Amino acid sequence: MRNPSAAASLWRMEANQILILNERWRRAMFTGLVEGIGTVKAITRRGEDLQLTVAPLVDMSDVRKGDSLSVSGVCLTVTEIKAGAFTVDVSGETVSRSTLGYLRLGDEVNLERALRFTDRLGGHLVSGHVDGVGRLLKKEQQQRSWILKIAMEATLSKYVIEKGSIAVDGISLTVNRCEKTAFEVNVIPETGRVTTILKKKVGDLVNIETDLIGKYIEKFFMKEQTSVPETSSSNINEEMLRKYGFGE
Repeated sequence: MRNPSAAASLWRMEANQILILNERWRRAMFTGLVEGIGTVKAITRRGEDLQLTVAPLVDMSDVRKGDSLSVSGVCLTVTEIKAGAFTVDVSGETVSRSTLGYLRLGDEVNLERALRFTDRLGGHLVSGHVDGVGRLLKKEQQQRSWILKIAMEATLSKYVIEKGSIAVDGISLTVNRCEKTAFEVNVIPETGRVTTILKKKVGDLVNIETDLIGKYIEKFFMKEQTSVPETSSSNINEEMLRKYGFGE
């Protein structure tokens, strides 16, 4: 059984890290509870960078220049607001790690304003820093809900666990099943109604962000192993978990 004091220590560490991140990103954290959809009105390519103009289809009249918004799971900063639409810049790095470079005029995107730490956290903590791109492998209706199977990079699988959280195009979803290179999620009717997720077809690409908690726990366990390069594989194993109070 897991040691309660060890678990409490990990959660305190996680809370402190999140508060630091919140200050660093000036409230640029999200819940994965998408507020609505927006339509892409303009795309300007500047070398490897992009400039997108999006018109929200829901009320976001309180958005101001400099605010952070999640656009299909990617945290972007508003640079201009005009005629009921906002403009954001997308760096070449973000283009290379997300689906935003594939957008066309008229495409729809998921939108969420940044979380304030006085708000209720209904989904899970999402940074808007996409880990990679996934591909929809299966879309199957079961009663009123839909089961989606999504392929992911094998390097992300260690952060994906059954009944854990994952963000797909900025939507907080619960993992039903996971494999080495794929996972399944359930989409309820309300989520399908307010987001773009059920408009996706098999073969379409989606943005994936794995749960922050797993990444910080891994870093916490790796602290003593300073000789191990950051690019190496995870060294979390049964021996290490027992050392920190987990196990029988």
